[in-house]
Amino acid sequence: MIISKKIYFSFIILIFSIAAPGAPGTDDDMQLWNDCHLNGVISYNIFRTAMNGYRKLDTVKKKNLLTIVDYSKPSTDRRFFVIDIEKKQLLYKCLVAHGKNSGDLYAEKFSNSPETLKSSLGFFITGEIYYGRHGIALRLDGREKGINDNARMREIVIHGADYVSDEFIRKYGRAGLSWGCPALPVDVTKDIVSLICDGSCLFIYANDKYYQEHTAFPSAP
Repeated sequence: MIISKKIYFSFIILIFSIAAPGAPGTDDDMQLWNDCHLNGVISYNIFRTAMNGYRKLDTVKKKNLLTIVDYSKPSTDRRFFVIDIEKKQLLYKCLVAHGKNSGDLYAEKFSNSPETLKSSLGFFITGEIYYGRHGIALRLDGREKGINDNARMREIVIHGADYVSDEFIRKYGRAGLSWGCPALPVDVTKDIVSLICDGSCLFIYANDKYYQEHTAFPSAP
């Protein structure tokens, strides 16, 4: 009788396991990553972490879009990506600058403090478009306390810069450096800013121990 009960309960557990839908952040993310043809473009672990935070943010309005900046790559690489989650398409893949005090070829140091001229990591919600000394630009609101929540006060924004170009890279061996902003090539800035403004999710990633230990949006298991 005891053996029968064990078999019975094992059978029940098995039935519920089969019936349970796949958890977000596992098979669903892998399928989306494949459908968007991101293999060799964005590592799956970075993409999965971005999706994990995107799901947890309660202020995302443009739920079809996800932007990822991969600062683990050098500034000579395309490391700014805009993904349409609903259409399963990689819409943009372009160069992006990091802060001058974050590093030279690679971004290695990050800050949430004013006047550091360093980039910030983590999850942001895009704000409104405005026009400043760089032309069209996009304000960012950091969603991680103590990590990037001073972004608006620091004027960390997306804007265009002529030092973010293949020509500059050929001449100097790296893209130019910003004052902490994720600056883009001038020729794509207007289109990207107009697309992702007003409530889409932006995730800026780097291999940074402090961020990984303090973020409220840890890597998905």
